[in-house]
Order: sequence, then C-alpha cells, then structure tokens
Amino acid sequence: MITMKDIVREGHPSLTKKAAKVDVPLSAENKQLLEDMLQFLKNSQDDEIAEKYNLRAGVGLAAPQLGIEKQLIALHFEDSKGKKYSMGLANPKIISHSVEQAYLQNGEGCLSVDRVIEGYVPRHARITITATDINDNPVKLRLKDYPAIVFQHEIDHTNGIMFFDRINEENPFAIPDNSIEIN
Repeated sequence: MITMKDIVREGHPSLTKKAAKVDVPLSAENKQLLEDMLQFLKNSQDDEIAEKYNLRAGVGLAAPQLGIEKQLIALHFEDSKGKKYSMGLANPKIISHSVEQAYLQNGEGCLSVDRVIEGYVPRHARITITATDINDNPVKLRLKDYPAIVFQHEIDHTNGIMFFDRINEENPFAIPDNSIEIN
C-alpha cells in the first residue's frame, strides 16, 4: 500500500526530469504500479482510511512522485457535473489544446509539495490526450475545465514540470491572458 512516506517531495531529482515512456503492452509490474497508485488516490479520499494512515487527499498521482521515472499517471475524481474519472494511464500525451487558458480560482496543490504556494497556474482550457489504459487499450480523451487541469498537472509531472513552475513570479495572481476561472 502506498502511503505519504512513499511520495517524494519537491527537490527530489525525479520531479525535475522527463520520465521514460513505458513499453506497451504494459508489464505486470507497471500494471501493478498503476493499480497501487489508483488505490492510494481512493484511500486518500476515504476519510476513515486517510485518517488511519495519515494520507493527504489527492486526485492525481504520477510515478515520478514515487521516485519512479516512468510515464505513468493515475487519476480519481469527479467533475462538477458528476462525471467520474478513475483510471491509470501509460504514456499520456497532449496532442492538441485550446488557445484559451484556464486556472483554478484557489490555485493548485501537490502531494509532493508540503507548503502552500499561492498564485494562479495557467493551463489550457481544453485538451485532447492520448494514452494507453491499464488494460493496454488506446485511449483518446477530450477534456475541459477541471478535468483538463488535473490531467495537465499529472502529465507535467512526467515531463519534470512542477505546478509552481507555471506561476507568474512577478505577479502570482496575474490573471492569464485569454483565460477562464475554474471554481
């Protein structure tokens, strides 16, 4: 079972490197890792389990956050319309995106960052991604609003980019040009 002690924190080298693509079909080891990552997210959102194991709630987790430099991400959340996203993906890649930007009203957080970092994180309002799911099926997703932001955050981890790298240093609360606010 993955716990907070398994999650590397900012400053760890795996968080600043581009992770390696994984072979498809997925190895048993990579499938198990994705399943464990997804279970961590589910556990982190279960109040009883989270309290028992001292887990911080998360909606996404990338293998580099475990010190494993592979392009693997897991996501478990529900959007504002009640659509559930619960999946493990290999080699996720943004293949197209909107010109329009979006940012979360309350900023972003990260399981690998133990401090509050204030500021707006400009992201694409809409993205299309391709990946391979845990059962070796090709996946193509069109995402917008909150789901698009969550996926971009996790894909950034596979590219060695932290959310705070995207915040405007001179004016953290500068509203990005051509952007919409996501609550």
